[in-house]
Amino acid sequence: MTRTARLDSRALISVKGEDAKPFLHNLLTQDVETLADGELRFGALLSPPGRLLFDLFILGEDGGVVLDVAANRREALLMRLSMYRLRAKVEIGADERRVFAAWDGEAAGFLVDPRTPELGGRAYGGEFETNTGEDEHQAHRLTVGLPDPATDAPSDKTYPIEANFDLLNGIDFHKGCFVGQETTSRMKRRGAIRNRMLPIAFEGPPPPFGAEVLNGELRAGEVLSGRDGATMALLRLDRLEGQLTVDGRAVTPRRPAWMPET
Repeated sequence: MTRTARLDSRALISVKGEDAKPFLHNLLTQDVETLADGELRFGALLSPPGRLLFDLFILGEDGGVVLDVAANRREALLMRLSMYRLRAKVEIGADERRVFAAWDGEAAGFLVDPRTPELGGRAYGGEFETNTGEDEHQAHRLTVGLPDPATDAPSDKTYPIEANFDLLNGIDFHKGCFVGQETTSRMKRRGAIRNRMLPIAFEGPPPPFGAEVLNGELRAGEVLSGRDGATMALLRLDRLEGQLTVDGRAVTPRRPAWMPET
C-alpha cells in the first residue's frame, strides 16, 4: 500500500520573474536554466568556501521556480537570497503550500524524488489523503540510507560531497560557476573525499548526536540523527574495516544500494 505523509518540516520559497532561473542558476549547485516546468531537481546553496548551508529541491513552474527547504531554515534562506538579488528582476517570498511525500507504491500527482526513486515522490499543494506521518518517512529515509542535511548537518561545517550530493544528483559539475564551486570541483577532481555519511546499524536506542565512532582506538567518525537500531553517521572511508564501536557498543556501517562500490 502506498504511504503518504505531510512533511511539516519542509517549507516553500517562490522565486518569480524574468531573471528567476539565471539568478538561481548562478547560486545553486544544480542546473536551473534548463529546468522545465513541472520538473523537480535536487541541489544546495553553499557558502563561498564550499560548505553546505541549505539543501533544497528545485521545482520548475510557469513564471519561476519553487524551492523546497527545511522549514526552520526558510527565513534564513530568504534573507540570503535577498542579499544576492542585487539588480536581478526577481520576486522572492514564502509560498505557503504544503509539502507531501509518498513511497511504497504508485501515487498520482507526485514527482519522483530526484535523489533516488527508492525514496518515492514529492508533491506540493493540493489535497492528498495521508495515512502515515513524518516520523515514518524519516524511518524510510534511513532504510534507503540517505542523509537528511537539515538534521544530519545542522552547522556550516559539512561539504556537500560528504553528504553524498555528488551521488544523489545534487551537483551538476558541468554547469559552470556556482557559490562554493571551486572547492567542490577540486574535491571531486582530486578524489580528496575522506568522509561520507553512511547509515550504521546497532542494537538498542541511538547514541547521542555527535557521539564518537571508534575503530579500535582510532576515531572513525561521529553519530548523526537516527532512531532505535539505525542512525546516519559521518565516517572516515579509510577506517571502515574492522569492528566499529560507539560508547562500547558494536555498530556496523551499511553501504546503501544506490551507492557505487567505489
